Amino acid sequence: MKLNRILTFCLAGALAIILAACSSESSDQESMEHGENGHMEHSSTGELPEDLKKAQNPKYDEGSSVLMNADHMEGMQGTEATVSGAFDTIAYSISYTPENGGDRVENHKWIVQKEIENAGEEAFQPGDAVIVEASHMEGMQGAEAIIESVEKTTVYMVDFTPASGDETVKNHKWVVEKELSAE
Repeated sequence: MKLNRILTFCLAGALAIILAACSSESSDQESMEHGENGHMEHSSTGELPEDLKKAQNPKYDEGSSVLMNADHMEGMQGTEATVSGAFDTIAYSISYTPENGGDRVENHKWIVQKEIENAGEEAFQPGDAVIVEASHMEGMQGAEAIIESVEKTTVYMVDFTPASGDETVKNHKWVVEKELSAE
């Protein structure tokens, strides 16, 4: 009888681990599909959040040619880009369910401090729930999001042509400094 309880407990634990792994894989797939289905607002007007401060000493100045080492958008990894702006701020990766419906977006990179409702100056922490003011993707603006990661860094707005050769993306927001390298 005691052996049956132990076996039941072990099987329940193993099942929980398997289900958690499946759930994680599903979330990653949804995130990839969301970005690849064209919901990303690739180009922008270049309009900046109010009071966003230009970087004092950016590693890459405006007009610099850089190589992108980021893969949060299809055609971005290994692509040459031109810096169209550099700003000192706090960058966040977030997970959220779009306001207009659709699959949950996991670990979207990046939004900045000034793109969060009532942000103030203090950094949010992983796990905090926030309301997004950015509109980088359809359904993002007004969505409740969970902060996944926090980085005090220089963020860059860039112009680039995706590896697929599609139309040039202007004023893409945002790429963090560690995702860029000199050509």
